[in-house]
Amino acid sequence: MSRKIEDAFSNLEGVDYLVTKSFPNASIIIANLKYGTDLDKTMQDAQRYIDNIRKDLPQDILSPVMSKVSPNDLPIMSISATSNLPATEFYQKMKDEYLPQIQQIKGVAELTILGGEEREIQVKANRDKLKLYKISLYQVVEAINRSGLDLPAGKVQTDQENNSVRLTGKFATIDDIKNVQIAMPMLGSPVYVKDVAQVVDGIKETTSISRYNGKDGIGILLKKQGDANAVDVSKMVRAKFKSIEAQNKNSDVKFIIADDSTDNTIAAVNSVVFDLGLAVVLVSLVMLLFLRSFRNSLIVIIAIPTSLVTAFAVMWFLGYTLNLMTLLAMSLIIGILVDDATVVLENIQRHLDMGKEKRTASMDGRMEIGFSALSITLVDVVVFLPILFLQVFVADMLKQFSVVVVTSTLTSLLVGFTLTPWLASRIGKKEDLQPTNFFNRFLLGFEHQLEKFTNWYGKQLEWILSHKLIFTGIVLVLFAVTLGIMKQGIIGKELISTGDQGKFRMALEFDKSTSIQQNNLIAQQIETYIIKQADVSTVFSNIGGPSTGIGSLGVGSANKTEFTIQLKSAKERNKQPTEEFMKS
Repeated sequence: MSRKIEDAFSNLEGVDYLVTKSFPNASIIIANLKYGTDLDKTMQDAQRYIDNIRKDLPQDILSPVMSKVSPNDLPIMSISATSNLPATEFYQKMKDEYLPQIQQIKGVAELTILGGEEREIQVKANRDKLKLYKISLYQVVEAINRSGLDLPAGKVQTDQENNSVRLTGKFATIDDIKNVQIAMPMLGSPVYVKDVAQVVDGIKETTSISRYNGKDGIGILLKKQGDANAVDVSKMVRAKFKSIEAQNKNSDVKFIIADDSTDNTIAAVNSVVFDLGLAVVLVSLVMLLFLRSFRNSLIVIIAIPTSLVTAFAVMWFLGYTLNLMTLLAMSLIIGILVDDATVVLENIQRHLDMGKEKRTASMDGRMEIGFSALSITLVDVVVFLPILFLQVFVADMLKQFSVVVVTSTLTSLLVGFTLTPWLASRIGKKEDLQPTNFFNRFLLGFEHQLEKFTNWYGKQLEWILSHKLIFTGIVLVLFAVTLGIMKQGIIGKELISTGDQGKFRMALEFDKSTSIQQNNLIAQQIETYIIKQADVSTVFSNIGGPSTGIGSLGVGSANKTEFTIQLKSAKERNKQPTEEFMKS
């Protein structure tokens, strides 16, 4: 069956390669497409190909189901639930009461249950008794299915009334199943289920096991909808968990967040926000030192929020959010935003110091330096603008970054040509700094040191200009060394630098014939060893359940186990990198 679908998919346009996973009761085929392929169109074509070969597939199989596989499909949260209720009762409440409340939350796409004990009424037939009464197992199944019906049976009508009739035969107790008549081999001697089988209130066969720090519980993997905000979904889910816990205090229902991918997102965003604020403060100090005036520094600082407001407007129009890429762009452009304003303002100040009237100085200063400011801005624009037109994976990651940088930079040019000269014409004045107080003396001292540095730099520049061949040789040597470093692989290459989040996953895979019980036995020993490590904070164990990685498609396997291991903070584990701990 898998081969036939593979042959059909091989004709799809844009397919790079196919990966097939076959199970006793399922077959998974993952089509990896080339970058730039229209995914929706390809899925439509794939569905058409499957419909064409449907007649060649076994008649008793379910219709093939297709779904997109991407990082957005990965679970964003792993939860462990515990209670003092009986295991089967807790599982039923989880399935019928608690999870439906979570499923209703906006942005929640899918909830997968791991572990737990699900109640199951088991009919254990005795083979010898079946032979004795000459009854087949199929007859037992049919008798039970036929007797356990609860369905409409028509209507009873009279001249005065019209009543619906319903056949109520749904089993209420185990005795009801035991007393189901299977056959009557001899007149007056009916054979019941209890005569050939044992009926017990048991537990469904275990297909997965979930533990948190060695304690059994019901595991939950939560996936969000593709267009949902993961942080918002996480907040609403956490609030709902607290509400359910409060409503079920007597049952001591607890939901423990074993893993939440949004924690790292929030930490990264908060870090970038801090860097953004720090950048604004440092830019303010630098402007004050070099412009030597609170007035001029104020004018330059006004350029930052003015340019950022425009960036926010463009982000709102395009549907962007304050994420890692957009905030990182803002941190980068803080210095760029004041370039135009600084260049224009410094030239205006030069005209003011020449004794010109404020309006005249503002106009002359802006016009004189206008093309230089324009070239400064366009240099930044032409670096980031081409990223928007690239047809590679990196372009999707950097698109929002580039839009924010280009928009803010062009806005800073507009501000430098309009708002900056206008403010200078209103509050600018000729500066004649005198050492009348400590702050003025500090500024004059900084200017003196800057002048000394400028003179030293001028002497070095004179030497370079008078020794052109020597300096050219130095530049060529540095260029050759750079090429050598790249060619020798001294500096590695990677898409994104590996961060240390203090968390990693470890997967175990045994022989395909390994049972879930044997898998659990070995996994429990490994789990106990990991928990005993001083640097380990939490361990979430998923034995036999669906993997949290791309390509699992919600299908578990009895011979596989996955541990999600969270280490303590870097300070508590003596700053040992996660990678070193993994190797040890």
